[in-house]
Amino acid sequence: MNLVTLVPWTCSVLLAAGLMLGGSAHAGNQKEEAMADSVRLALANAIRDSRPPKPVLRDDATRVRYQAWFGEMSRRLAKRIPDEQGRTEFLEVAWYESTRAGLDPGLVLGLIQVESAYRKYAISIAGARGYMQVMPFWTKVIGDADRRKLFHMQTNLRYGCSILRMYIDMEQGNLYLALGRYNGSRGKPQYPNAVLSAWKKWEFKPGV
Repeated sequence: MNLVTLVPWTCSVLLAAGLMLGGSAHAGNQKEEAMADSVRLALANAIRDSRPPKPVLRDDATRVRYQAWFGEMSRRLAKRIPDEQGRTEFLEVAWYESTRAGLDPGLVLGLIQVESAYRKYAISIAGARGYMQVMPFWTKVIGDADRRKLFHMQTNLRYGCSILRMYIDMEQGNLYLALGRYNGSRGKPQYPNAVLSAWKKWEFKPGV
C-alpha cells in the first residue's frame, strides 16, 4: 500500500482549503469546518454532480483491473452483503465514487467497515448516518438540507468520499491527519490506525 498514490482530485481548488460495537455505530463527531467560499462551492458542485454511478473504464487495462477487483471484492463482501444485486450495485458505486474523488477503493471500503460495518441505515451516537457515517450538518453546508438523503447509497458515498478528499487536501496529503479530521479526532491514533488496518484487508493485489 502506497499512500502517495492517492491522486489529486479534479477539483484542485480544494487544495485551498466509529468503530462498530454490537448493533450501533460509534463514529466520531465530524466538525463543521470554516472554509473559503470557493472551497464550499467546489464541494457543493461535486455533491450535485448527477453522473450515473457506473465505473469509468477508459481503456482495456482499466477494464481488466476493474473486473478483477470486482470479482475479488464481491467474494469478500458476500457475507456482509448477501444479496448479489445489492452487492453489485454497492461495489459499482464504491468504485465510481472512490476513483472519482482520487481515493483508493480499498481505503473507502476499509473506512466503511470501521464506520458502519456496511450497514446502510447505521446511525451513530453523534448522529452520523449511513455507510460512511456522514454528519447531517453537511447537507445544509453543501447540499440541499434534506438529511434523509444520507441514507441513499450513492449520496452517502458521494458525501463521504468528497469530504475525505477535501480533508486530505487540507492536510496536504497527510492521510493520518485527514482520517482523524474525518472522524472528529484529529491527532488521536485510534481511528486512523483502525481505518489503515482495515484498508490492508480490502487492499486489492492482482494475481494474489
